[in-house]
Amino acid sequence: MRILLLEDDEILSDILVKSLNHQNYIVDAIYDGENGWEYATSGNYELILIDVGLPLLDGITLCQRLRGNGCSIPILLMTANNANTDRIRGLDAGADDYLNKPLDLEELHARIRALLRRGEVAPTSILSVGKLSLNPNTTQVKYCEKELKLTPKEYNLLELFLRNPSRVYSRTQIVDHLWNFDDPPLEESVKAHIKGLRQKLKKAGAIDWIENVYGWDIGLILKQHRLSSSMVMLWIKCGCNIKM
Repeated sequence: MRILLLEDDEILSDILVKSLNHQNYIVDAIYDGENGWEYATSGNYELILIDVGLPLLDGITLCQRLRGNGCSIPILLMTANNANTDRIRGLDAGADDYLNKPLDLEELHARIRALLRRGEVAPTSILSVGKLSLNPNTTQVKYCEKELKLTPKEYNLLELFLRNPSRVYSRTQIVDHLWNFDDPPLEESVKAHIKGLRQKLKKAGAIDWIENVYGWDIGLILKQHRLSSSMVMLWIKCGCNIKM
Protein backbone atom coordinates (compact mmCIF):
# COMPACT_ATOMS: atom_id res chain seq x y z
CA MET A 1 0.00 0.00 0.00
CA ARG A 2 1.36 3.39 -0.97
CA ILE A 3 1.04 6.50 1.22
CA LEU A 4 1.81 10.15 0.51
CA LEU A 5 3.13 11.95 3.62
CA LEU A 6 3.09 15.77 3.73
CA GLU A 7 4.96 16.99 6.82
CA ASP A 8 7.35 19.96 6.95
CA ASP A 9 9.07 18.87 10.19
CA GLU A 10 11.86 16.72 8.75
CA ILE A 11 12.62 14.96 12.04
CA LEU A 12 8.98 13.98 12.53
CA SER A 13 8.71 13.06 8.86
CA ASP A 14 11.68 10.69 9.16
CA ILE A 15 10.12 9.07 12.25
CA LEU A 16 6.80 8.59 10.46
CA VAL A 17 8.45 7.18 7.32
CA LYS A 18 10.41 4.61 9.35
CA SER A 19 7.32 3.67 11.36
CA LEU A 20 5.15 3.28 8.25
CA ASN A 21 7.87 1.37 6.38
CA HIS A 22 7.99 -1.02 9.32
CA GLN A 23 4.29 -1.70 8.65
CA ASN A 24 5.16 -2.48 5.00
CA TYR A 25 3.75 0.76 3.58
CA ILE A 26 5.57 2.50 0.72
CA VAL A 27 5.89 6.19 1.59
CA ASP A 28 6.67 9.33 -0.44
CA ALA A 29 7.60 12.13 1.98
CA ILE A 30 7.07 15.75 0.86
CA TYR A 31 7.72 18.92 2.89
CA ASP A 32 5.41 21.57 1.38
CA GLY A 33 1.89 21.84 0.05
CA GLU A 34 2.69 22.86 -3.52
CA ASN A 35 4.89 19.82 -4.16
CA GLY A 36 2.33 17.76 -2.27
CA TRP A 37 -0.32 18.83 -4.77
CA GLU A 38 1.90 17.71 -7.67
CA TYR A 39 2.58 14.31 -6.09
CA ALA A 40 -1.04 13.74 -5.04
CA THR A 41 -2.41 14.45 -8.52
CA SER A 42 0.19 12.45 -10.43
CA GLY A 43 0.83 9.40 -8.20
CA ASN A 44 -1.05 6.24 -7.26
CA TYR A 45 -1.73 6.46 -3.51
CA GLU A 46 -4.10 4.61 -1.23
CA LEU A 47 -3.94 7.28 1.51
CA ILE A 48 -2.63 10.83 2.08
CA LEU A 49 -1.35 12.12 5.44
CA ILE A 50 -1.34 15.92 5.54
CA ASP A 51 0.03 18.28 8.17
CA VAL A 52 -2.25 21.33 8.46
CA GLY A 53 0.65 23.78 8.90
CA LEU A 54 2.44 23.15 5.60
CA PRO A 55 4.43 25.95 3.91
CA LEU A 56 3.42 27.35 0.48
CA LEU A 57 0.00 25.69 0.62
CA ASP A 58 -1.57 24.81 3.98
CA GLY A 59 -3.06 21.37 4.59
CA ILE A 60 -6.73 22.41 4.77
CA THR A 61 -6.52 24.40 1.53
CA LEU A 62 -4.71 21.49 -0.13
CA CYS A 63 -7.43 19.12 1.05
CA GLN A 64 -10.13 21.40 -0.39
CA ARG A 65 -8.26 21.63 -3.69
CA LEU A 66 -7.84 17.87 -3.95
CA ARG A 67 -11.53 17.22 -3.26
CA GLY A 68 -12.51 19.93 -5.72
CA ASN A 69 -10.33 18.19 -8.30
CA GLY A 70 -12.26 14.94 -7.81
CA CYS A 71 -9.70 13.19 -5.61
CA SER A 72 -11.39 10.45 -3.56
CA ILE A 73 -8.27 9.08 -1.82
CA PRO A 74 -8.67 8.89 1.99
CA ILE A 75 -7.09 11.92 3.69
CA LEU A 76 -5.94 12.07 7.31
CA LEU A 77 -5.05 15.54 8.63
CA MET A 78 -2.46 16.12 11.37
CA THR A 79 -2.04 19.29 13.42
CA ALA A 80 -0.44 20.64 16.56
CA ASN A 81 -3.50 22.82 17.09
CA ASN A 82 -6.15 21.21 19.33
CA ALA A 83 -8.83 23.78 18.48
CA ASN A 84 -12.24 22.37 17.61
CA THR A 85 -12.65 25.02 14.90
CA ASP A 86 -9.61 23.70 12.99
CA ARG A 87 -10.86 20.14 13.35
CA ILE A 88 -14.25 21.15 11.95
CA ARG A 89 -12.63 23.14 9.13
CA GLY A 90 -10.51 20.16 8.18
CA LEU A 91 -13.44 17.75 8.10
CA ASP A 92 -15.55 20.24 6.17
CA ALA A 93 -12.67 20.56 3.68
CA GLY A 94 -13.07 16.87 2.88
CA ALA A 95 -10.70 15.13 5.29
CA ASP A 96 -11.73 11.63 6.36
CA ASP A 97 -10.05 11.74 9.77
CA TYR A 98 -8.07 14.02 12.04
CA LEU A 99 -5.22 13.54 14.54
CA ASN A 100 -3.66 15.99 16.97
CA LYS A 101 0.06 16.15 17.67
CA PRO A 102 2.01 14.79 19.42
CA LEU A 103 1.03 11.68 17.48
CA ASP A 104 0.58 8.29 19.05
CA LEU A 105 2.07 5.98 16.41
CA GLU A 106 -0.09 3.00 17.38
CA GLU A 107 -3.23 5.12 17.08
CA LEU A 108 -2.00 6.50 13.76
CA HIS A 109 -1.49 2.96 12.44
CA ALA A 110 -4.96 1.94 13.62
CA ARG A 111 -6.62 4.94 11.97
CA ILE A 112 -4.74 4.27 8.73
CA ARG A 113 -5.90 0.65 8.75
CA ALA A 114 -9.48 1.79 9.36
CA LEU A 115 -9.36 4.25 6.45
CA LEU A 116 -7.82 1.70 4.11
CA ARG A 117 -10.53 -0.83 4.96
CA ARG A 118 -13.25 1.51 3.73
CA GLY A 119 -14.50 0.55 0.30
CA GLU A 120 -13.05 -2.95 0.34
CA VAL A 121 -15.34 -5.64 -1.03
CA ALA A 122 -14.57 -8.13 1.71
CA PRO A 123 -16.15 -7.37 5.12
CA THR A 124 -13.06 -8.73 6.89
CA SER A 125 -9.59 -7.22 6.97
CA ILE A 126 -8.09 -10.64 6.16
CA LEU A 127 -7.32 -10.95 2.44
CA SER A 128 -7.51 -14.53 1.21
CA VAL A 129 -7.78 -16.69 -1.87
CA GLY A 130 -8.03 -20.44 -1.40
CA LYS A 131 -5.58 -21.52 1.29
CA LEU A 132 -3.55 -18.31 0.99
CA SER A 133 -4.24 -15.49 3.47
CA LEU A 134 -2.72 -12.10 4.27
CA ASN A 135 -3.52 -10.09 7.41
CA PRO A 136 -2.78 -6.35 6.85
CA ASN A 137 -3.11 -5.67 10.59
CA THR A 138 -0.28 -8.02 11.54
CA THR A 139 1.45 -8.27 8.10
CA GLN A 140 1.25 -12.05 8.52
CA VAL A 141 0.98 -14.25 5.41
CA LYS A 142 -0.08 -17.90 5.62
CA TYR A 143 -0.58 -20.78 3.24
CA CYS A 144 -2.34 -23.86 4.63
CA GLU A 145 -1.98 -22.21 8.07
CA LYS A 146 1.82 -22.19 7.66
CA GLU A 147 3.40 -18.73 7.93
CA LEU A 148 5.41 -17.42 4.97
CA LYS A 149 8.37 -15.12 5.65
CA LEU A 150 8.30 -12.55 2.87
CA THR A 151 10.49 -9.52 2.24
CA PRO A 152 8.68 -6.15 2.36
CA LYS A 153 8.51 -5.94 -1.44
CA GLU A 154 7.30 -9.53 -1.81
CA TYR A 155 4.62 -8.76 0.79
CA ASN A 156 3.63 -5.55 -1.03
CA LEU A 157 3.39 -7.38 -4.35
CA LEU A 158 1.19 -10.12 -2.93
CA GLU A 159 -1.03 -7.62 -1.10
CA LEU A 160 -1.49 -5.57 -4.28
CA PHE A 161 -2.85 -8.60 -6.14
CA LEU A 162 -4.95 -9.91 -3.27
CA ARG A 163 -6.66 -6.52 -2.93
CA ASN A 164 -7.30 -6.39 -6.69
CA PRO A 165 -7.65 -10.03 -7.82
CA SER A 166 -9.31 -9.23 -11.14
CA ARG A 167 -7.18 -6.25 -12.17
CA VAL A 168 -4.35 -6.47 -14.68
CA TYR A 169 -1.10 -4.65 -13.86
CA SER A 170 1.74 -3.86 -16.22
CA ARG A 171 5.25 -3.85 -14.81
CA THR A 172 5.17 -0.02 -14.95
CA GLN A 173 1.97 0.06 -12.89
CA ILE A 174 3.50 -2.29 -10.32
CA VAL A 175 6.49 0.06 -9.97
CA ASP A 176 4.12 3.03 -9.60
CA HIS A 177 2.33 1.28 -6.71
CA LEU A 178 5.26 -0.31 -4.90
CA TRP A 179 8.20 2.06 -5.22
CA ASN A 180 8.86 5.68 -4.24
CA PHE A 181 9.12 8.30 -6.94
CA ASP A 182 12.66 9.09 -5.79
CA ASP A 183 13.79 5.45 -5.72
CA PRO A 184 12.72 3.73 -8.95
CA PRO A 185 13.97 0.14 -9.31
CA LEU A 186 15.92 -1.49 -12.10
CA GLU A 187 13.92 -3.91 -14.23
CA GLU A 188 16.01 -6.80 -12.92
CA SER A 189 15.06 -5.81 -9.36
CA VAL A 190 11.34 -6.11 -10.16
CA LYS A 191 11.92 -9.54 -11.71
CA ALA A 192 13.92 -10.63 -8.66
CA HIS A 193 11.06 -9.76 -6.28
CA ILE A 194 8.55 -11.66 -8.44
CA LYS A 195 10.93 -14.64 -8.57
CA GLY A 196 11.40 -14.53 -4.80
CA LEU A 197 7.64 -14.54 -4.20
CA ARG A 198 7.22 -17.43 -6.64
CA GLN A 199 9.87 -19.52 -4.91
CA LYS A 200 8.43 -18.96 -1.42
CA LEU A 201 4.92 -19.81 -2.54
CA LYS A 202 6.22 -22.94 -4.25
CA LYS A 203 8.18 -23.97 -1.14
CA ALA A 204 5.00 -23.60 0.94
CA GLY A 205 3.10 -25.85 -1.47
CA ALA A 206 1.52 -23.29 -3.82
CA ILE A 207 3.16 -24.75 -6.93
CA ASP A 208 2.82 -22.96 -10.29
CA TRP A 209 0.76 -20.08 -8.89
CA ILE A 210 3.08 -17.69 -10.73
CA GLU A 211 3.32 -18.56 -14.40
CA ASN A 212 4.97 -16.98 -17.45
CA VAL A 213 2.64 -16.20 -20.36
CA TYR A 214 4.40 -15.33 -23.60
CA GLY A 215 3.15 -12.88 -26.18
CA TRP A 216 0.74 -10.94 -23.92
CA ASP A 217 0.87 -7.14 -23.72
CA ILE A 218 -1.24 -6.73 -20.58
CA GLY A 219 1.07 -7.53 -17.69
CA LEU A 220 0.37 -9.11 -14.30
CA ILE A 221 -2.90 -10.36 -12.88
CA LEU A 222 -4.04 -12.50 -9.97
CA LYS A 223 -6.36 -14.97 -11.65
CA GLN A 224 -8.42 -18.02 -10.69
CA HIS A 225 -7.08 -21.20 -12.27
CA ARG A 226 -9.46 -22.45 -14.97
CA LEU A 227 -9.41 -26.02 -13.68
CA SER A 228 -9.73 -25.37 -9.94
CA SER A 229 -11.32 -22.48 -8.04
CA SER A 230 -8.98 -23.14 -5.12
CA MET A 231 -5.86 -22.26 -7.13
CA VAL A 232 -4.52 -18.87 -8.14
CA MET A 233 -2.00 -17.89 -10.78
CA LEU A 234 -0.10 -14.67 -11.44
CA TRP A 235 0.23 -14.13 -15.18
CA ILE A 236 3.40 -12.27 -16.07
CA LYS A 237 4.23 -10.25 -19.16
CA CYS A 238 7.47 -11.47 -20.75
CA GLY A 239 7.64 -9.28 -23.83
CA CYS A 240 7.89 -12.28 -26.22
CA ASN A 241 5.80 -13.25 -29.22
CA ILE A 242 4.65 -16.71 -30.29
CA LYS A 243 2.27 -18.03 -32.93
CA MET A 244 -1.10 -18.98 -31.52
